[in-house]
Amino acid sequence: MQRKRKIPQRTCIGCRTVRPKRDLVRIVRTPEGDVLLDFTGKRSGRGAYVCTDESCVEQAFRKKQLERALDITISPEVIDRLRDELGRDK
Repeated sequence: MQRKRKIPQRTCIGCRTVRPKRDLVRIVRTPEGDVLLDFTGKRSGRGAYVCTDESCVEQAFRKKQLERALDITISPEVIDRLRDELGRDK
């Protein structure tokens, strides 16, 4: 008898829906304090997950949900850089 592997689930900080981890993008605050996209999901640091849908990303930035999840104040320049990277890597 073979067991089925459990698919990891994560919640999008923008729309609050639970989805498979592979369908979301991880944004991580590294131990050095940098905020980066983590497409592998393995970078060390505090992470938050967001859908690749533009409205979810904008809601996470606008309502400061990303700042709350990462427990850091994020500068407008970093937010613009994350928007650009998410837009390119869809």
